[in-house]
Amino acid sequence: SFFLFFVLLCFSCGEDYVPKPKAALRLEYPKAKYVDLNLELPFVFEKNLLATKVIAKELKAPTKSYGVNLEYPALKGTIFLTYKAIENKDENLTAFLRDAQKFTLEHTKKADEIPAYPFEDSARKVYGILSEVKGNVASPAQFYVTDSLNHFLTGSLYFNAKPNYDSILPAANYLQKDIKHIMETIKWK
Repeated sequence: SFFLFFVLLCFSCGEDYVPKPKAALRLEYPKAKYVDLNLELPFVFEKNLLATKVIAKELKAPTKSYGVNLEYPALKGTIFLTYKAIENKDENLTAFLRDAQKFTLEHTKKADEIPAYPFEDSARKVYGILSEVKGNVASPAQFYVTDSLNHFLTGSLYFNAKPNYDSILPAANYLQKDIKHIMETIKWK
């Protein structure tokens, strides 16, 4: 009788198993709201209010240099900015451009693709390049801007997580818009 009960129990639930469909994680970030960031630096720009922690400090370097970190705790990311004064156009500018491009090219080992987007605003004298680094890399975006005479600013995006392109892509896309906004609003003093 126990055997008969067990057999009936096994066949009484005759529903077919239907796997659940795969769902995509829905990440929504707030619409960006920008405010002027005017620190005691040779430049100003607008920053997203989502960057709740800003650290600025003078750096020890051969030319007048500053570092600015825009931290986004909600996205676990930081945009690192480095400003360098161009004191000798022929030497400094060439070296700064070479270093910025070399930094991006170091990612070619792990990158799937590195599209570069030139930027030019002759009215504000801001010229540069935004490089989007696709793949499992430490920094999914880097940029530089300069006036070609006195000012040079580089920036890079990093996350406080192991590089996994698919996982960080939504946050990286959001922060790349902030990088573009920095490039579009920077003014030299």
